[in-house]
Amino acid sequence: MNRYLKIAVFVATCLTVGYFSGMATRSSVTTWYPLLEKPFFNPPAWIFAPVWSLLYMFMGVAAGKVWQRVDFEKQAVQKALLFFWIQLALNALWSVLFFYWQNPFLAMIELLLLWLMIYETYLKFKGIDKVSGYLMLPYLAWVSFAGLLNASIWWLNK
Repeated sequence: MNRYLKIAVFVATCLTVGYFSGMATRSSVTTWYPLLEKPFFNPPAWIFAPVWSLLYMFMGVAAGKVWQRVDFEKQAVQKALLFFWIQLALNALWSVLFFYWQNPFLAMIELLLLWLMIYETYLKFKGIDKVSGYLMLPYLAWVSFAGLLNASIWWLNK
């Protein structure tokens, strides 16, 4: 498989996960979420879709570039992609916990694990392909912000 196809496969996979995560949020975004008290730094609702779309594309490009190195660093690539799949699953789970189950506390706990898995993915990716590692940093920053936002929403509504 050529390198562009590898990247396209991962970008499409990440965007698909994002789409299904969005499905878990749809009903709560218009019913439950607007009723919550939010901190002053809560971004406007319209910002989430474009930010997440961009982050999913960055993740996909990063993973695709790492996958390209499989013939040269098979064990390292397999380990890095294992962490990638774990963090991607945790990413989707957060939406279910926060929006579908409407449980900000459980989502906040899960987000800590997600952050650690993203950080470990970043480290593994950076060791294989520096650009791939750097492409994970905006995601890590956004999830850090999301953690603060999640904790604030939990605290204000407990």
